[in-house]
Amino acid sequence: MSTTITTGVIVETDAPVLLAASYLRVSTREQAERGGTDEGFSIPAQREANARKADELGAKVVREFIDAGESARSADRDGLKDMLSFITATRVTFCIVHKLDRLARNRSDDVKIHEALLAAGVTLVSATESIDQTPSGMLVHGIMSSIAEFYSRNLATEVTKGLTQKLVQGGTPMRAPVGYLNVRRTDAQGREIRTVEIDPERAPLIRWAFETYAKGETSVTGLLRDLTARGLTTVPSPKRPPKPLGKNTLYKLFTNPYYAGVVRYKGALHPGAHEPLIEPALFDQVQSLLKARNAKMTRHVTHAHHLKGLLHCGSCGSRMLLDFATNPRGTTYAYFICSGRAAKKTTCTRRAVPVHVAEQLVEDSYRDITISEADYRHLAAEVDAAFDEQSAGRDQEFADLTANRARLEAESDKALAAHFADAIDLPTLKRHQDRIRAGLADIEQRLALHDEHHSGARAFLHDSLRLLTDAHRAYAHSDGGNRRLANQAFYTRLEITDDGQLRPRLAEPFATIVTEAMSAAAGKEAKREHSPSSDVACSRKTLWVDLRREFENPCPHLKTLSLRRSRGFYDHDQRSSEPTVSDSRGRVVRSLGMVQTLLRTEQVDDLVAQYREGATLVELASVFGVNRRTVATHLTRREVTIRRGRFDPSRIHEAADLYLSGLTLVEVGAKVGAGPQAVRRALASHGVVIRPGGRCGSRITASTAVGGWA
Repeated sequence: MSTTITTGVIVETDAPVLLAASYLRVSTREQAERGGTDEGFSIPAQREANARKADELGAKVVREFIDAGESARSADRDGLKDMLSFITATRVTFCIVHKLDRLARNRSDDVKIHEALLAAGVTLVSATESIDQTPSGMLVHGIMSSIAEFYSRNLATEVTKGLTQKLVQGGTPMRAPVGYLNVRRTDAQGREIRTVEIDPERAPLIRWAFETYAKGETSVTGLLRDLTARGLTTVPSPKRPPKPLGKNTLYKLFTNPYYAGVVRYKGALHPGAHEPLIEPALFDQVQSLLKARNAKMTRHVTHAHHLKGLLHCGSCGSRMLLDFATNPRGTTYAYFICSGRAAKKTTCTRRAVPVHVAEQLVEDSYRDITISEADYRHLAAEVDAAFDEQSAGRDQEFADLTANRARLEAESDKALAAHFADAIDLPTLKRHQDRIRAGLADIEQRLALHDEHHSGARAFLHDSLRLLTDAHRAYAHSDGGNRRLANQAFYTRLEITDDGQLRPRLAEPFATIVTEAMSAAAGKEAKREHSPSSDVACSRKTLWVDLRREFENPCPHLKTLSLRRSRGFYDHDQRSSEPTVSDSRGRVVRSLGMVQTLLRTEQVDDLVAQYREGATLVELASVFGVNRRTVATHLTRREVTIRRGRFDPSRIHEAADLYLSGLTLVEVGAKVGAGPQAVRRALASHGVVIRPGGRCGSRITASTAVGGWA
C-alpha cells in the first residue's frame, strides 16, 4: 500500500507509486504573462518536460510549485519555501526541475537547497541534465550550478552596461514618473524601440502643480486636494488600478529633477533626452520654496492665522500655539500660548498672550523697520554705485568664467568616461558630479547676471529698499494671507519676551539694509566734520556687492511681495470690512449665540415633532436659530434616527437644474433643504455628471447628463 497526495488530500492506494514534487520558475513578470495568458509560454513548457521526466522515473507528480517572475539569485521565493516545507512533511521521492538554474543561480543557495533535499530523503532530478548522486553526477551538478551563477552575474553586468549606455544617450533606465508614459514602438527595420513620451492626460496637471506651488500661496496638502479634485491619478497597470496620489508621492514628485529634463539614477544626475515638462528655473524655485517651508515649519492648518508658526516664546524659545478659551456664555477668545509650557516640556511660566496683542506688536515692528524717503535715495545711490563699479571689469570676468565653465565641463566628461570604463566607482562619480555641478551652477549664475549687467539683482535690491519705505502702511492694509507672506519675507523669527515686547529677527537682506539705514542716519553729523576714508567707501561698496547674491535667486515670498506692490495691490485696504467685536476681556473670536443647551424643553419637543413630520435639518436650523449639527444632536439625544437625504422627483429635477446652472453642491443643498452629500448621491443616481470641484468648471448642460431630464 502506498500514499498518493492529490490537491493536498492523502489517499491510500494498493499500487506502490513513487511521489514527486515539480518546481517551475520564470525570472520576469513579462515571461509569466507573455502571449496574453496567465502563465506565458515557459511555465507550460517546463510543466510538460517535468511530467515526462516523472513518467520515465515511474513517479507521480503530487504537487506543483510555481514562482512566476522571481529571480533565482535569491532563495527568498514563496514557491521554493512552500516546496521545502512540503517535502519535509511529506514522503516525496523526487524533486523535479526543468534545469538546475530554475532552482538556483547562486552557488551558495544551491548547496543549501540540495542539503535540505538530501536531509528530507529527496533526490533532485533535472528534466534536461544528467545529474545523480554518483561522483560524476555530483561533478556535473557542481559544474552546471557554477555555470548558472556565472550566467546570472554576467547577465547583470551586461544589463548594467546597457543601462549605463542608455544613460549616456539620455535615456530613462526606469519606469517614467507620473506625467510621462513608457511606450514601445517598432521602427522601419522592425526593431523594438522603448522610449518615454509625455502623458497627454496627466502632464498638464503636473505642470499646473509646479506652477501653482511656485506661487507660494498653497501647501502640498492643499495642492494635493486640488489635484485629486481635478482627476490626477497614477498610471494603471495590469496588477494595479489607477488611484489618487498620496502626500509623500506628491512631495517626491516635486523633488524629482526628471520633470526639468534631468535623469537621477542611483543618486547621480544625467542629462535626459526626454522632453521636460517645466523649465529648470521653475524647478529650482519649487525646491527653494520647499526648503524654506521646511525650515520655517509654516503650515496651513484648520485654525488659520497669519502668525501661526512664526511666534516663539522669548523665555524658553518654544513655538507659540494658537489656543481658544470659551466662557460659560459661549463667547470664545483666542490666545497664543507657549507650547513648551502647555506640553510640560520646559519649566517656562510664560502667560498666554491675547491674539490682538500679538498682532499689534508685530504690526508696530513694521513701523520700526520702515525707512524714510531720504534714506531710500541715499541707499539706492550706494547700490547703483557699487553695481556700476562691479560691472566696469566685466569683460575679464566674463572671459574667466567662460574658461572655467569649459574646464569643468571637460572634467565632467572625463569623470563619466572613467566611470563607464570601470576606472572609478559610483560613489566617486557622485562626489565629482556634486562638486562639478555646484561649480557650474555658480558659474552659470554669474554669467547670467553678467549678461544682464546684474540688472535683475539691482532691480530686486531696489524693490526691497522700496518695500521698506512703506512697510508699515502696506502691512496695516493687508489681510491675513498677505501678512503671513510679509512676515515670512521680512523675518526669520518673532519672539515675545516676558515683559510683553516683541524681539524680531530680520531676514537678509533686510537686516543689512535696516542696519545701513540706521548707520547712515547716525553718521550724518560725523560726515559733516570728517570726510570718509577710501577704506570705508570701499567696504560699503563691497557690502552691497556681496548683498547682491541674496537677489540672484530671491526667495518666493520676496518675489511675490515685490510683484504685488508694483501692481498697486497694497494701495487699497485688503482687510475684512466686518467690524470686530470686543469686550473687557479682549477681542471676541466668535459668539456662539443660541447654542443647543439654551433651547427650552418645549422648543426641543417642537423641533422633534417637526422633524418627524418631514422637516429637514437645514430648515429646522433656520427656524430655531441654531446650527444644523445642533439640531442633529438634539434629535440623537431623543433617540430619533437621522434620515438620509432623499428627494421626490420634483426636487431632483429642481436640484439638477440648479447644479447644471453652475451652483455648487452646498448651494444646491441649501436651496432644496439637504446636505451636499445627499445632493451628490441623488444627482449621481440620476445620471448627472458631478464636476471634479469648484464652481461651474466646464459648463455642463442637461443634454450631457446620462438619461437627460424629460
